[in-house]
Amino acid sequence: MDCESTSRIKIRPVAMRLILKLRMRTMSDKQRVLILCTGNSARSQMAEGLLRHDAYGRFQVESAGTRPSALRPEAIQAMRELGIDISAHRAKSVEEFAGQSFDCVITVCDSARESCPVFFGSTRRIHRSFEDPAAASGTHEERLAAFRRVRDQLRRYLAEFAQEY
Repeated sequence: MDCESTSRIKIRPVAMRLILKLRMRTMSDKQRVLILCTGNSARSQMAEGLLRHDAYGRFQVESAGTRPSALRPEAIQAMRELGIDISAHRAKSVEEFAGQSFDCVITVCDSARESCPVFFGSTRRIHRSFEDPAAASGTHEERLAAFRRVRDQLRRYLAEFAQEY
């Protein structure tokens, strides 16, 4: 038999190969986005999780820091409230991405913008500075409120970004 049955639809092997090829092409056609901040502990991590989740996989998203530190538990908690799990993320150095090409590099703090390495090719650089929630002081609830506020600002900004691309 020269057909494969999928549910009720019979698909010829040639058509099946074409479908698989188109799916693979779609995966490789995703725009690559790198989101940078200083520590890669809060803003860029939340932005990575938000863009992956809210853009439904349209982008291949990475995040990094110019001086990476540990992922903040408040960032994990703020994202978990939206049903987005970033607990498996780790802080990465921008140097891990040296030599890779990105369609877009988004800096989310002034320090990262100033020390952002050069990405060759047609990389578009976008900057939008957000308050550093990791610098918030006070009770746990007050610090968490700062993370929620920045998370929500990032979400609005990234929704606009995703509509443009």
